[in-house]
Amino acid sequence: MTNAFDIVIFGGAGDLALRKILPAWYRTFREGQLTEQSRVIVICRDKKSAAAYLQNSEAALKEYLADEFIPDAWNQFKAYLFPVALDIAKGDDWQNLKEVLVPGDPKVRVFYLAIPPAIFSICCRNLADNNLITSQSRVVVEKPIGYGALSANKINEEIAEYFSEENVYRIDHYLGKETVQNLMALRFTNLIFEHLWDSKSIDHVQISISETVGLEGRAEFYNEVGALRDMVQNHLLQLLCLVAMESPHKISARSIQAEKIKVLEALRPMTIADVQQNTVRGQYVAGSYAGELVPGYLEELNSPNSQTETFVAIRTYIDNWRWARVPFYLRTGKRMKSRCAEIIVQFKDVSHYVYKDSAGKLQPNRLVIRLQPDEMIQLTMMSKNLETTDMQLQPATLNLNFSETYTEFRSDAYKRLMLDVVKGDSSLFIHRDEGEYAWGWIDPIIAAWQESKTSPHLYRAGSWGPDESDELLKNDGRYWYNSGAQESE
Repeated sequence: MTNAFDIVIFGGAGDLALRKILPAWYRTFREGQLTEQSRVIVICRDKKSAAAYLQNSEAALKEYLADEFIPDAWNQFKAYLFPVALDIAKGDDWQNLKEVLVPGDPKVRVFYLAIPPAIFSICCRNLADNNLITSQSRVVVEKPIGYGALSANKINEEIAEYFSEENVYRIDHYLGKETVQNLMALRFTNLIFEHLWDSKSIDHVQISISETVGLEGRAEFYNEVGALRDMVQNHLLQLLCLVAMESPHKISARSIQAEKIKVLEALRPMTIADVQQNTVRGQYVAGSYAGELVPGYLEELNSPNSQTETFVAIRTYIDNWRWARVPFYLRTGKRMKSRCAEIIVQFKDVSHYVYKDSAGKLQPNRLVIRLQPDEMIQLTMMSKNLETTDMQLQPATLNLNFSETYTEFRSDAYKRLMLDVVKGDSSLFIHRDEGEYAWGWIDPIIAAWQESKTSPHLYRAGSWGPDESDELLKNDGRYWYNSGAQESE
């Protein structure tokens, strides 16, 4: 049970709020972690949307929670919801919020900015001008923060005028996934892995986030951002940091963030020539998914000339003692063959193969950490085939499936992260310096792509991306691990 608090969700009637934030608070209520004095104050753009909010939110919970939605629970939960009509840009509208937030209230006050970054500053300034920021106030901001280092720094400077760094929570929902948190437990509480977690034992690391959806009503936003800014700069680089970082002094925000920053500092910078050799960008064309024809990106966008990438593959290196010469392969794309987010740690071959060739081909050990859709950890190792008396070797997999192992397991990254904000725990959030180092590495890639003036490689919707992505690994004698696909060298 948390102490009483108020959370004010700007953009509360938008897609993100209805799909992710509202279901998270519903689950929090069902688990008994909302006190009667807590409130979820939802900012709607006008009186009409505020009046329809409860009806729309009920429909959203039914759609996104399915069997979790219980009418009686909803009737109790909606008492915590307070829709407020407020146009952020209209000064007079802020009186509506002032009437809801009691002056001098000692409760924790969380402002969640589920709005475009361009209006973060306007929102924060109006909060300050209306004396709504208290000593117990915190602000949560969604990615992407800016479109590059310069714009990100400008936005961060504007937020810093009103909130200290310790009260700014830059959210990346992947960091709230239980499997991601378990990655640190796996590394830092098991001696068997920590002794093997370096270039002497690991051949390479793959981090992949594949989506089967297309633009989903985000056409204008996505066309300005693209996959590199939307996914690599935050999600993929954050996962890379957790895989590669040194053990923190203790599990605290300052210690964890300091170790992640060291990884970002050690990422090998890319020249124009490096970008040409180590990156692949793609754009999907019409294809099929789940037996149905789906349009290409340009058709969805209704624009024939866009060069925005919907797929990115990158080979990179971390230049430090632990990871010297170990390639990290990053990949993300839309309209891929399956929806999956995975970290693959592939170990090196044994130094000497003692069995005869007739025993079968040796496969390297592989650790698979799956973040979605099924959260699990798998370790593949070689074993004797026990169904024959002949010495036949085959890979066997040790499988920790969270939904099977923990019968009460139900992961909700947003729920976990928002409760952390209320508690004042920022260990799973992104420090401003992390974002600056990430943009500092990403910006040269964007600049090199723009300078080359080459078009993205095309790939069919429902595939694993462009052929050039496979070539990126094949040239190193490796191949992508595609979840659910038949593996072959």
